Amino acid sequence: MPELPEVETVRRGLAPVLEGETFTRVHLRRKDLRKPFPKGFAKRLEGARVVQVVRRAKYLIVKTQKGAARDVLIWHLGMSGQVRIYKVGESVPRPGKHDHVEFEISSGARLVFTDPRRFGLMDLCPAQDLADHVLLKAIGPEPLGNEFNGPVLAAALKGKRVAVKQAIMDARVVAGVGNIYASEALFRAKISPKRTAATVQGGRAEKLADAIKAVLRAAIDAGGSTLRDHRTTDGGLGYFQFNFHVYGRAGEACPGCDCEISRTGGIQRLEQGGRSTYYCPRKQK
Repeated sequence: MPELPEVETVRRGLAPVLEGETFTRVHLRRKDLRKPFPKGFAKRLEGARVVQVVRRAKYLIVKTQKGAARDVLIWHLGMSGQVRIYKVGESVPRPGKHDHVEFEISSGARLVFTDPRRFGLMDLCPAQDLADHVLLKAIGPEPLGNEFNGPVLAAALKGKRVAVKQAIMDARVVAGVGNIYASEALFRAKISPKRTAATVQGGRAEKLADAIKAVLRAAIDAGGSTLRDHRTTDGGLGYFQFNFHVYGRAGEACPGCDCEISRTGGIQRLEQGGRSTYYCPRKQK
């Protein structure tokens, strides 16, 4: 599933194309994705001007204005969702069977949402109700914002008896940290993914908060990670997968390793909460 860096990469592709433009036509090629589209979805968006495109955790938030109405498009890419922008003069291919939504905008550009597994979703809500929307109201602080730091993370982890890796993947603790970047951040912070979350306090929490910020920023700079489905809005690949320190590298040496891999086994893999975790048991405690 796309994590925060992949969604932020898509947002950065969408914002300069959408902001200030108007949706002239919204074409739905099916009645639902993970959930049914809201009633009147296309009509509510057609004629609406895009005010701003932001991100909240792993959700794209498209703020619109249509007369006095201010609606917000809440958009989740799901596990396999891709957004492709076709600019003016660029040839748009015939719709494929997984091209479920097409947006035409006043500049003449088109956006196509492709989602083979249909785990994505789109919803609309009035702007004044956004903070209380069921998908967003329980989400914790944005990891790249000033409101997230060591003391905030320590407070969120206090009393939690689950493993720290599972805790930081909980959006109520910190927004948008998924499986890949949790493993990578814990390695950078030299914290074992098996450590009980409540014990990550003080300096450990500071190191982990800093590591989360660092790995997410590096991944965004690289356009995210393309392991299977992620594409940028021009159809390109992300490249952060070539910079993984531990994720997907079981049995290999970690960066700066001076171990005898034949004896230690290198990077280890374990399963936590049904997800694969990768770590170095010699460097992470």
